[in-house]
Amino acid sequence: MKPSLLLSLICLNAWAFTSGYGASLRIYVSPQGNDLWSGLLPAPNASRSDGPLATLEQARDTAQAAAGGDDVTIVVQEGVYPRTQALQLGPNDSGKPGRPIVWRAPETGKAVFTGAVAVDRLERLTDPQVLRRLSPSVRGKILVADLRAQHLTDFTGPAQRGSPGLELFYRGRRMPLARYPNEGWLRIAGVPQTGPHRFNEGLEREKRFAGIPAGRHYGRIVCDDDRPSHWAPDDSILAHGFWTWDWSDSFQPVQSIDKASREITFAEPHHAYGYTQGQRFYFLNVLEELDRPGEWYLDRKLGRLYFYPPGPVEAGDLTVSVLNEPFFRLDGASYIHLEGFSFTASRAGGVSIEGGTECSIRGCTFSQLGGLAVKIDGGLRHELRGCDLDNLATGAVLVRGGDRKTLAPSSHRVINNHIHHFGQWLLTGEYAVLIDGVGQYVAQNLIHDAPFEAIYLRGNDHMVELNEVYRVVQETGDAGALHTGRDWTWRGNIIRNNYWHHLQGPGLHGATAVYLDDFSSGFEVTGNIFYRAGRAIQIGGGRDNTVANNLLIECEPALHIDARGLGWASNYFDGSYPWLFDRYREMDGGAAPYADRYPPLKILLQDEPAVPKGNRVIENISWGGRWLDVYDFFAFDFSRAVAMRDNLVADRGLLRRRAKSDGQKDPYYLNIDAKEGYVLIANGTAEAEQALPGNRLRTVPPATFNPSTLALTFTDSGALGTFHFRPLPVSRIGLQVDDWRPVVPPHYTGK
Repeated sequence: MKPSLLLSLICLNAWAFTSGYGASLRIYVSPQGNDLWSGLLPAPNASRSDGPLATLEQARDTAQAAAGGDDVTIVVQEGVYPRTQALQLGPNDSGKPGRPIVWRAPETGKAVFTGAVAVDRLERLTDPQVLRRLSPSVRGKILVADLRAQHLTDFTGPAQRGSPGLELFYRGRRMPLARYPNEGWLRIAGVPQTGPHRFNEGLEREKRFAGIPAGRHYGRIVCDDDRPSHWAPDDSILAHGFWTWDWSDSFQPVQSIDKASREITFAEPHHAYGYTQGQRFYFLNVLEELDRPGEWYLDRKLGRLYFYPPGPVEAGDLTVSVLNEPFFRLDGASYIHLEGFSFTASRAGGVSIEGGTECSIRGCTFSQLGGLAVKIDGGLRHELRGCDLDNLATGAVLVRGGDRKTLAPSSHRVINNHIHHFGQWLLTGEYAVLIDGVGQYVAQNLIHDAPFEAIYLRGNDHMVELNEVYRVVQETGDAGALHTGRDWTWRGNIIRNNYWHHLQGPGLHGATAVYLDDFSSGFEVTGNIFYRAGRAIQIGGGRDNTVANNLLIECEPALHIDARGLGWASNYFDGSYPWLFDRYREMDGGAAPYADRYPPLKILLQDEPAVPKGNRVIENISWGGRWLDVYDFFAFDFSRAVAMRDNLVADRGLLRRRAKSDGQKDPYYLNIDAKEGYVLIANGTAEAEQALPGNRLRTVPPATFNPSTLALTFTDSGALGTFHFRPLPVSRIGLQVDDWRPVVPPHYTGK
């Protein structure tokens, strides 16, 4: 037995004898602590013979030795705690129902865990060979550090899609790698169609340039900018791009640059969807482009870091991330609470919870992390509450659990968190909250400012309510603030009473607020506010969805419905791509428990599964934009497949569809909104009344909406008629004041 643990046991026995089990036990950790002390004092005593512990590991072991005592709290005192490995907590470190083990800071944010170490021994760059590669204007301003001389040896490069690896921080702020261009993007000028090996056949149905299937390539692209031809050969250079689709980016190592042909050859593995002319990209980690204060470059072979400081560099100002695993890893642990901590500057994530029961993370801050900030995977009734998650290289939260075979829920909760500026490195496939499994609850979160999607949803019986989401999908396209799809059995999900606003994506197909993609079915979208939310709700070929009692203001369109299974996505039903049918059979969708809980699944395969039947759009209010887009309009009987009634519509444009049927499928357009062949039926016309009978059509907005208060004020008392629009719980939408959040920000209004 370690002497430190023996001393702790002696002290604990004395504490138990004098206090009796059932009393509260506090164990203290401090930067001024010592693992040979008992940990029962918050500060060293006068003789420095006893005091707090120094490490989390010793605190864990001390708490474990006190098993049987009630109300164990481990107080991590104010200070900075560098970490080079995860703190492992397992079943033996667990609390009990009603008696959790609490790890907490004395004051929120004052105990800081960092995964970075200081870079010292910086020198002014004098190497003439390196100086020649730099612009004359910066040659006297660059500092260099030999990281190997400081015992740093892991320079593993950025993942193709994942963590950036080693990052540099100046006074706690992430610094950008030297890049070209400094702002914005280059465009792929061409994709050569010759070479010894064709790496990707491309998408035959989409030929954007010169009849070449999108994504077909031989490992090279053409850059028509002359700048790369002036760079020295360097296998540390990367290129980051949306190589074929605006919903998928990756980092590709540059193998070589042909100065004559301006061809860029990438090292394998190549981007999953290939390379396509016209798509966006830029270069990074380019020594010659080290030309702006704050930029840096890493020579991974030699372990040398070059930095153009934005200000004076004092001792401790410069740090690099080294931690490759979460700060806390709870594996099979139960009844543990983490409260008030700050996690920052790591190559990996913050906290990982796998298995176990009723663990919680409350009032914590996660920032400047290279990996997923919070992972909750499996177990029962875990909670993330009152936390701030921001400036994250990748995603913020994964919450997964439950049994999809039996539909038993895990009942995890993600409540009242402020999540913003995530996906700052990898721009797609990283989410504020990724929901998976059965029965998760995501509510009253504020999510904003991200390049891609806020919420991705998989599975069954999830509740997403009372959240506020804005300014996401800022750099991508064909994406949704909430996105789901491609599985008939993901049913029972409720999206209600959320506020979606100020959404506009620059990429192909733009932004959708609630994107029920690729045959999503059985969703309820009710009581939401959509304000300037791009394409507000998209039903992409799915069935049995309900859209009711929503308020839609200045959306283009408010609603999109298509029958893609009868059009461009008919390959899902002709046997060539049986994905939907395979997922249905995996869950045995026609039998219990699925057929019992979701009766339409029982007959789905016999009921024209490619037709978007059973959708209901009722009692919504919309004005200021375009009400409805229907694609594949002539491929199915819209009025029989979709129940659209009792909606109060005062949009200028009522219905957008193809002008007439030519007996062919709707064309698959790259950007269908900008193509000819579609007509817009205007509101206030006889044709409008015929197109959508059973709805209340108006040419003047029936109400006003205040984006500061979310108040809806009716100006036309007769507009509703007998239609009853249920009041929305606007005071409960978004962040709420609680024990961890004393102040909440006002609603963003676009100003």
